[in-house]
Amino acid sequence: METKEKIVLPINLSMNPYTGPWTFSEAGHLLRRCLFGPSFSQVSLAVSNGLDSTVNSLLSTPSFSDPITFSSNESVAPFGTSWVNSVYPSSGTAQTNTQNARNESLAAWTMNRIHHQSFSIHEKMCLFWHNHFANEATSDARATFDYFRLIQTFALGNFKQFAKEMTINPCMLVFLNGTLNNKYSPNENFSRELLELFTIGKGPQIGEGDYTNYTEHDIAQGAKILTGWVVQDFLSTSVSNTSSVFMPELHDTTDKTLSTKFGNASIPNANENEYSNYIDVVFEQLETAKFICRKIYRWLVNYELTDIVESTVIAEMADTLFSNNYEILPVLDQLLKSEHFYDISVRGSIIKNPIEFIYSVFNSTLSDFNYDLETNSTIYLQCYWLNMALGMNYLAPPSVGGWTAYYQEPTFSKLWANSSYIKLRFDFVSYVTLWGGINVNGNQFQVNHLTFLNQLSNPSDATQIIEDMALLFCPKGLDETKKIVLKTLLLNGLPDFEWTLQYNEYLADPNNPTFSDPIKQRIALVLDQLFKQPEFQTI
Repeated sequence: METKEKIVLPINLSMNPYTGPWTFSEAGHLLRRCLFGPSFSQVSLAVSNGLDSTVNSLLSTPSFSDPITFSSNESVAPFGTSWVNSVYPSSGTAQTNTQNARNESLAAWTMNRIHHQSFSIHEKMCLFWHNHFANEATSDARATFDYFRLIQTFALGNFKQFAKEMTINPCMLVFLNGTLNNKYSPNENFSRELLELFTIGKGPQIGEGDYTNYTEHDIAQGAKILTGWVVQDFLSTSVSNTSSVFMPELHDTTDKTLSTKFGNASIPNANENEYSNYIDVVFEQLETAKFICRKIYRWLVNYELTDIVESTVIAEMADTLFSNNYEILPVLDQLLKSEHFYDISVRGSIIKNPIEFIYSVFNSTLSDFNYDLETNSTIYLQCYWLNMALGMNYLAPPSVGGWTAYYQEPTFSKLWANSSYIKLRFDFVSYVTLWGGINVNGNQFQVNHLTFLNQLSNPSDATQIIEDMALLFCPKGLDETKKIVLKTLLLNGLPDFEWTLQYNEYLADPNNPTFSDPIKQRIALVLDQLFKQPEFQTI
């Protein structure tokens, strides 16, 4: 049986600054990777501003808000105020109800943040770090919030300091049994994950208990180093937040010696500072920089890490990170301005995760709503549940390793697109484009068809509408046959000039449903079909 040889195009692996064409295509690729659904106007502005200015803006850190009370089940913090520093009620039933209300508030808060993202990669990197330092909601929502606030604080900051802060974060200590680790009964769980998943990474096993980058001996020594940390005031009725506390009497004060992987480094007793000294040693290894750079690359560029990508792109990123003492911004700046990032081969190479999918529908179409606090929050809570149904529970990744789509070879992001998930995606698309959308007591969140249409380059030109949609939503474009199908759907069998006439009538009297409804209906049908295309499922 004759087989056709696969043609592999050469890939530009250069990390030199990109100086090629800067068009809607390149700007769209950048924003799709950095934002949850860029709009046509955002991409157009990025084209006007140029690559350097756009990347500089994307690397800014926005201000943060707190989650607020919207449920009557919250019995301490008043409606419309933040509960993050509020005690818990003493009654068992009231305590359970309050915890549930706060978890729902957290869930709505995460969806609201993504929907109203600033022009910054920050929100995308928050999800990256949540997947990296994977954790699930604890029994105290205040601790869970503090974990997310830590991620917000360091999303574009110093990775080494971030790792130190996360090591003694109450939520993480509880999640990985760090609070059970003491000199009388060492618990190696946190120590193992700190090396394997959070810092240097597990290499090939080359001997008994030898994982290339560290050994079982290092895990055991690390566990001793991390002894003595406990968490206090979970669900406290008198103290406004949880805290991690060092207990000297529970700490192993012996000197610890690491393996040859770390140069047989000696870690003498330093009590509450000992964990920090240990992490310094781990971050002295270039492999630690390579490990996190691989994950950043898979998040922002491509999940395929070939030997040549490893020896060129990853090596240069790691050198930049290492030489900048693990500051993340220089690496992101280097990557997002590089020739390799804009190579055509990496465009459309990642299937959208559920959050990227849902908010590329809403954010790219400038769709929004503004009801009362309880309704707004309940709508966001429904968005959260929808993401859960599609395989991504923001508050509870499936394991300490994060979501499997980011590490399961060889499928990676294809896991988001199995037959069950695709059906749910298509149902969602029809709900928010053709039907009533997300509905809470008659209040709807659906695609704003006319607002979306009006931002395009020439809404009165049927051909240009389809071209603009293809540019915005399809990383590698849309073939001409599909464009013709979409245009036919838009025109409903009428000639092009009829669309121009109808749109101009609508512009002259936009509040008249006689003119606006037919326009809205045709755009809805086109978006419903476009959002179900394979090309739309990728970034």
